[in-house]
Amino acid sequence: MLRRTFLNRIGLSLGLGFGSGLIAPAAVLAKTAAGAKNSAYTGIEPADWRTLRSLFPLTDKYIQLSTFLLASHPKPVSDAINKHRIAFDENPSDYWHHHFLTIDKQICESAARYMGGEAKNIALTDSTTMGLGLVYSGLKLNPDDEILQTTHDHYSTDMSLAHRANRTGARVKQVSLYDDPAKVNVDEVLSRLKSKITEKTKVIAVTWVHSSTGVKLPIRAIAKTIRQINASRRSDKQILFCVDGVHGFGIENEDISTIGCDFFIAGTHKWIFGPRGTGIIWGSDRAWEMSEPVIPSFSASYDVWLGFAKPEDVPAGEHMSPGGFHSFEHRWALPEAFKLHLQLGKANVQKRIHQLNTQTKQGLAKMNNVTLYTPMSSELSSGLVCFDVEGIKPEEVVKRMHDKGIIMSNTPYRKTYARFAPSLLNNEQEIETALAAIQSLKA
Repeated sequence: MLRRTFLNRIGLSLGLGFGSGLIAPAAVLAKTAAGAKNSAYTGIEPADWRTLRSLFPLTDKYIQLSTFLLASHPKPVSDAINKHRIAFDENPSDYWHHHFLTIDKQICESAARYMGGEAKNIALTDSTTMGLGLVYSGLKLNPDDEILQTTHDHYSTDMSLAHRANRTGARVKQVSLYDDPAKVNVDEVLSRLKSKITEKTKVIAVTWVHSSTGVKLPIRAIAKTIRQINASRRSDKQILFCVDGVHGFGIENEDISTIGCDFFIAGTHKWIFGPRGTGIIWGSDRAWEMSEPVIPSFSASYDVWLGFAKPEDVPAGEHMSPGGFHSFEHRWALPEAFKLHLQLGKANVQKRIHQLNTQTKQGLAKMNNVTLYTPMSSELSSGLVCFDVEGIKPEEVVKRMHDKGIIMSNTPYRKTYARFAPSLLNNEQEIETALAAIQSLKA
């Protein structure tokens, strides 16, 4: 309200008002609706996987077992992108001014409906990497603080933490939570993590689902261990628990606000099927208090700068959402992805993806030419299945499978494996076809 009052007052002088020569917002929207391609999409029934697949323009020339990398846009998302794009192209100034005061809050509310918690605790980003960089670059650390991360994290976590350590003098330590991913168990994970926590540990950074092995960490159990340690610590020595959650987000039926972490970072253009170039950060109230903005926001910072609000009066998520002009037609279409998943049903989504991944793992485990690295248990795995084919390098497995009409990937780490990622866009027959193709590979 403060922003709206201010902008209305100085609108013409800053070019922020709607003058008599401009198209009124209602007219812009009406013209956009008339010019946009009509959509036949009216919703989807829970667990209707066949209809879901029809909403995607993915080619039928290949079996897609790597859609987690970067989502194809389903029809409701692409229609929303197209609507916003047309409006921006026709009258960018009016369209932006009509929406920018309220639309980020609406996006955060849609995210909260899907993931749990409150909109005020959510910041908008462009990717998981941007989210990791924003969170770790903003942590309030001292030279004697320690950051504990795992050896299983992505390069983006490694480098974000290294950069922060270089600027603050804090020390980064690493812990390996398992040696053999196929045999990992909860007690081993908790024991190894706890053995590396010291009085100086201020931050613990983990990855929910390891894209290197397919292992899914027991986040709630880890959070409980950290809470027990924090119970005997002063408030200024409390451990902050941060999670890169991208490969569980859009699969696991969890309320992120109750899972036990302090920060949860994820891109929304992978398993969620959101617009490319979108992501979110969820932070607890305590976590936001222990961090600082890295890039000025265009809402919170502007209000504070002008003297129309105090920093404590602006939601933390707004402070942490980077300002500047973004690919708005993509960001503003993000609610459609959350809506689609809620229509399918979060529990249904989790059950279906685990079903297809279990089928995949059971099939691979029967093959004499395959070594399976991802745990068989759904408790410790999610939507990624990592394996080796005897005598064939992972990169060569990917190439040969592509030649057979199957798109898969290999893990982009120093130790690389072949990788399947069965998703909601696959069916049982496609899995069987892919398994038969793997079994037929010869060194």
